[in-house]
Amino acid sequence: MNYQEMMTQMKQVFKICEKVHKSGQKEYADNESNAFANFDRLAERLDMSNQEVLMVYLMKHVDGIVSYIKGHESQREDVRGRITDAIVYLTILYAMIEDKDLKHAMKATVWDANVTSFGDKGIMKNDG
Repeated sequence: MNYQEMMTQMKQVFKICEKVHKSGQKEYADNESNAFANFDRLAERLDMSNQEVLMVYLMKHVDGIVSYIKGHESQREDVRGRITDAIVYLTILYAMIEDKDLKHAMKATVWDANVTSFGDKGIMKNDG
């Protein structure tokens, strides 16, 4: 496979991943305002983070991919389906990290806007 063929393949895989994610969002999250709703629900029930829950799901697919690579080709699901699911989970994990960083940055910005200095009496608030 040459470079151009590889790029074409990547575009096709990403289109498949987008379809997989859209159908999964409807089926599992069932919440347009929270793309991570299913992970959040399970995280709360199991006393885990939503990222840990995601990793459990991801590792199931990684195990199937490893089995395929080691020669076990007869699986319940085609290995390409496991690969696209893994890509989707990794993309969701990326989004979870971005979301967490964004929320952290927003909190820091609000805090910075209210703090003018660290005086000898502690944090000096901006009352204006």
